[in-house]
Amino acid sequence: MMRMSEPEHWPDKGRVVVVVDCAGRRGESVSRQLWAAPIVLCALLLLAACGGDITRFQAANPGAPISPKPNRTVVQSPASEKEHERILSSYGGSYDDPKLEALIGKTVDRLVAASDRPDQAYKVTILNSGAVNAFALPTGQLYVTRGLIALACDTSELSSVLSHEMAHVLAKHAAIREDQARQAAVVTRVVTEMGTDPDLTALALAKTKLTMASFSRSQEFEADGIGVGISARAHFDPYGAARFLSAMERNAELKAGKTSVDPRAQDFLSSHPATPERVASAQNSARQYTSPDSSERDRDTYLAAIDNIVYGEDPSEGFVRGHRFLHPKLGFSFTAPENFTLDNTAQAVIGVREGGTQAMRFDVVRVSSEQSLGDYLNSGWMENVDKSSTEDITINGFPAASAVAHGDQWQFRIYALRFGSDVYRFIFAAKQKNTESERNARETVYSFRRLTLDEIQAARPLRIKVINVQPGDTVESLSHRMAGVDRPMERFRILNGLDAHAQVRARDRVKIVVD
Repeated sequence: MMRMSEPEHWPDKGRVVVVVDCAGRRGESVSRQLWAAPIVLCALLLLAACGGDITRFQAANPGAPISPKPNRTVVQSPASEKEHERILSSYGGSYDDPKLEALIGKTVDRLVAASDRPDQAYKVTILNSGAVNAFALPTGQLYVTRGLIALACDTSELSSVLSHEMAHVLAKHAAIREDQARQAAVVTRVVTEMGTDPDLTALALAKTKLTMASFSRSQEFEADGIGVGISARAHFDPYGAARFLSAMERNAELKAGKTSVDPRAQDFLSSHPATPERVASAQNSARQYTSPDSSERDRDTYLAAIDNIVYGEDPSEGFVRGHRFLHPKLGFSFTAPENFTLDNTAQAVIGVREGGTQAMRFDVVRVSSEQSLGDYLNSGWMENVDKSSTEDITINGFPAASAVAHGDQWQFRIYALRFGSDVYRFIFAAKQKNTESERNARETVYSFRRLTLDEIQAARPLRIKVINVQPGDTVESLSHRMAGVDRPMERFRILNGLDAHAQVRARDRVKIVVD
């Protein structure tokens, strides 16, 4: 939060380069219009899918050097370079894994050779994010998250995603969306500067960004058809697309849990809407290409490549465990109420109460050491703050301040807390201010504390471990070996492409999550 191989190429073909980039991140305060309205609190996960905000809390890991190869490369434009940096910032930087880079490089080489534009160059970046997403820029820059890689069960499923993104480039969908984004930027500036109703302003901004995040229905179906064809001609199983679309929908439904917030967050489905019609269409497309030599899934190679990949959030960026958020690198933790679902996004930690009647945001802001926390709360970043409610307090030994703010339909309780040289901000929104909402805000803030040395040393990322099913193993028994995840049996089935009634067999290779 808060705070991604050697290249191979075909002679006279488009070059595929798998790169590792790094992006450090620092906190940014948020504009007064955006954070005056709770619509953005509840829609933040969706907005995060648009990418672009500078994020907080972490420094990315340094990437491994890439040996230059004399061949065709993606031509960067100033706009694409800027968008590249925004993507890295929004998705945790790049993820360095030579086995994965080699697998993706070989996969894209095959897809490029089988496409109608073998001269098109591509550059693939693995993003250090547990979100399930992939996307492309008009220049041929492709992005895939490690969360998506962990969800896929074989190389044919991964190839279906990569070929889909290549199809957006080949059909110039990405260029069309880039033009729309430029127009949206103008609209955003106008909206930001207009009027005085923060609720309407924030809602307009949210709608603008969400609209620009999505490809059209026709573009998605076209990319599906092109992508399935490319995968099939590259001799991958053409049914990989339909299987993976279904897996992503199941994953999104599982992620939804009991919250009313759209689960798709920074995920693929937020910008590539899936429907039963898309799955059926992908299956129909696959039937056109099925032949004895076009059914390669390459499962064993794929599972060997993803064995030990980081799963979910990277502890160096902070992570959620149940209702608790921990940041071992910065040394603090807090706990949300039991009826809240926490999500650690690139911009903030977002919590939403079951039913959507309450929400919270936790982030870091820049506040001068000369400015008091009470003065900061009243400095104008949020409108309609009741200055008479401002109170200087101490939270577990840390200086803090609190205040309330009022909207037409939502009520806010805001806190600023100084921890070392940083100032952290809690923003709570409730449709109705009542005893429960006040208690939830108070108990969450007062749970903020410094981590012990043992807790810091014990914090490590969850990882995917590939194991062999032994005689007597069942889905239920294997799910009991899953660590650090909710609904382990359902998650085990989704991670391994098993439907609700499928069983494992001895000597099967399956994925489990371990710490």
